Amino acid sequence: MKDLLDQLTRAGVHTLIAQFTDIFGVAKGKFVPLRHINELLTDGVGFSGPSIWGTGLARHGTRSEYYARGNASTAQVLPWLPGYARIVCDGFVNGEPFEACTRQVLKRAEARLAERGWHCRTGIEPEFFLLRPAEGGGWVPFDEMDRLDKPSYDLKSLPRQAELLRALQDTLEACGLDVLQLDHEDAHGQYEVNFGHDLALRSADHLMLFKMAAHAIAEQYGATFSMMPKPFANQPGSGMHFHVSLWTDQGENAKCLFSDREHGLSRLAHHFIAGVLLHAPALCALAAPTVNSYKRLVVGESLSGTSWAPAHIAHGPNNRTCLVRTLPGRFEWRLPDAAANPYLATAALISAGLDGIDRQLPLGPACNEDLFALGLPQIRERGIAQLPQSLEQALHALEADAVITEALGAELTQEFLRLKHEEWLGYARHVSDWELQRYVAQF
Repeated sequence: MKDLLDQLTRAGVHTLIAQFTDIFGVAKGKFVPLRHINELLTDGVGFSGPSIWGTGLARHGTRSEYYARGNASTAQVLPWLPGYARIVCDGFVNGEPFEACTRQVLKRAEARLAERGWHCRTGIEPEFFLLRPAEGGGWVPFDEMDRLDKPSYDLKSLPRQAELLRALQDTLEACGLDVLQLDHEDAHGQYEVNFGHDLALRSADHLMLFKMAAHAIAEQYGATFSMMPKPFANQPGSGMHFHVSLWTDQGENAKCLFSDREHGLSRLAHHFIAGVLLHAPALCALAAPTVNSYKRLVVGESLSGTSWAPAHIAHGPNNRTCLVRTLPGRFEWRLPDAAANPYLATAALISAGLDGIDRQLPLGPACNEDLFALGLPQIRERGIAQLPQSLEQALHALEADAVITEALGAELTQEFLRLKHEEWLGYARHVSDWELQRYVAQF
């Protein structure tokens, strides 16, 4: 701790941000003066438990206090906030790891892998919008000249945001993140950043750092950073694809368990993917966790001519119309959207894959067709199931899936389902402008 204290002092740090992630995938925390780093890394700093979404903690008694205990290895000076450093925290209650802490959920999943001498590596690709308030209400793209009918990879609008995007890139790289590329995506005002593969827990920590940095840097340029899954009805939504692989060891002798020189993917990978497909309806609740998520998970024409969000449970080699896109030595999980909590989504994914391995589930035939070009009867003829088409359907699937709920733990499952059922009910009872325009004078 003394070495870390000296290092941060030399870097000009005076304040630590004790940061944890709530059940909704939102960064939370408080400022802690650097001189109290010892307390942060040993006992942790206290929070009122009921004030944090998803804890289910009481308002009084020994289980009312939530302690965020810092991990020294995550200490990171923040370039956009001089004098401050983030330390990622785990949740503790009564001195014990808190079952409903989302980071603890992923650590438990990683521990199951470690028992077999394995670890999971993920490369996450978040998509996001840069927006500004519209006159008269609502939101529009921050770049008012971003209007192409097919804006994917647009090198007219991308340079107009070069200064903001470069500031984001420089910041993330200064924090040790491996930024592979940045591009303009399929919707107006939409961008994507790809990160290099890393250990699953570190990838989730990095994703939260990206969100913190992007919010702050966008504000500096007068923009609003948004990871809402689908802010515009006639344009594609924001996904957050995961590239996934399993490995042995973590040093020079690390070996990818998904690689097969002859077939591209090993039999172990086949079992893992089969588990992911089997549990896809329940995974939907965690990977597409909002009412708005299900405006994205439909097949149909968008402004740019297509939507890359999967609607059916299938896998295929380099097939972006499938839920799982298989590649040599890894697969791309295309279900998650930008609102997903990275810790919960990754933990649930690992648990589904391990179930496939433990039961040696067979992987069905690969899909080599464009699922977006097929009609629903044709898809059904091929025995391809559809993903839940609403948050309510996904929640019911999660409730019925013992493998995924066991991985989440009883406390977190109960709170997640309670909060999300409330979200669905609020949406279902809301009277929208669409309804008023359609029905007020119709009858």
